[in-house]
Amino acid sequence: MLQRSTIFTLALASMVAAVTSRASAGVTVYEKDDTFVEIGGRLQLQYHLTDPDGGDSEDDLFFRRLRPYIAGSATEDWEGKFQFDIGKASDGNEVAVKDAYMRYTGLKNFKITLGNQKPPFSREFLTSSKRQQLVERTFVGDHNFGSPDRMLGVRLDGKSGSKKLAWGASLGSAAIDPDAKKLDFDSPANANSDFNEGWLAAGRIDFHPLGELKMEQGDFKGETKFTVSLAAFSWANDDDNNGRTSGGTTTSSSKPDVDSANGFEISAGLRTHGLSVDAQVQVVDAETVDRAFTGGLYRAGDTQLDIFAVEGGYMLHRKFEIVGGYESLDADGYQDAWNRTSFGANYFWNKHKVKWQLTYRIGENVNGVTGADQDELFLQWQFVF
Repeated sequence: MLQRSTIFTLALASMVAAVTSRASAGVTVYEKDDTFVEIGGRLQLQYHLTDPDGGDSEDDLFFRRLRPYIAGSATEDWEGKFQFDIGKASDGNEVAVKDAYMRYTGLKNFKITLGNQKPPFSREFLTSSKRQQLVERTFVGDHNFGSPDRMLGVRLDGKSGSKKLAWGASLGSAAIDPDAKKLDFDSPANANSDFNEGWLAAGRIDFHPLGELKMEQGDFKGETKFTVSLAAFSWANDDDNNGRTSGGTTTSSSKPDVDSANGFEISAGLRTHGLSVDAQVQVVDAETVDRAFTGGLYRAGDTQLDIFAVEGGYMLHRKFEIVGGYESLDADGYQDAWNRTSFGANYFWNKHKVKWQLTYRIGENVNGVTGADQDELFLQWQFVF
């Protein structure tokens, strides 16, 4: 495990190098023939205020993400990248591994990636946190509620010559952190000892009738483009680590072991004349190892998560955007659907590289409990190099 002093030395070195050069994605510090070295980073300083109805408000100022990365190659048609998150460091100086992969790029319109990476599911999750309109992702992109987080395995991606049709498929190891109130995916690269282990398969198809629309929110170009996507995943517990189940019965009232999870997505995105809109519907089914478990999301060992979100923004000019969104999550174990309405604004110094974001989120029936309402304020400063 890395020591905090070592981590901050690496981060400082990355920032020093950043002022010596400029690049669209990271900073190329060395390049010759097939060899290159690129460094970059993402800093997100966030203020978060939580104000529940009938309770005391709480606030915090912290690094939401602090992610340096190094990418490079010394061989034709192969490249690699590793990225870690210091913002998640705790008393144990833990460091979360994010992207960490090797990639073959020697085939036209096709690539093969091996390592720790995102599976091709959830348009919202596949859109980088640095390119989001709202400060925090909605339910449809939240790994706490059924969107698979990074997996450790292989992913294949391809596109047609016109780039109007793209596809992706992946297979690998993925973990779930048992919690009755969540369906919380995580990567085996960051697994705790009590995580359920299993195998994840996922695939998606994206159709871009007017040309490729990248996974980036906000319309800086003003061109009219839209996309429609279908995706699905299936996760199955390999029964190697069901530490909270004995004789088929859970030993915990709040952390049941998960046996399986399957999800389906239909999503769409539109960009035109300063308007940016993303919409997504997900249905996720999950079962606990204990088929009689009831609590949180689950009823009699089963739950279906019905998830919907739409968010958008309009550029008043290239520096200022007003944004808003609505999202809903319902589950078999809920009394009522958990709904959240958001609105806010973004100010861009240099598109998504340097921006300030303000989001106010109104929550109703938090965790599916009728009348459990909660408002939240997010203020975030972002710097990317």
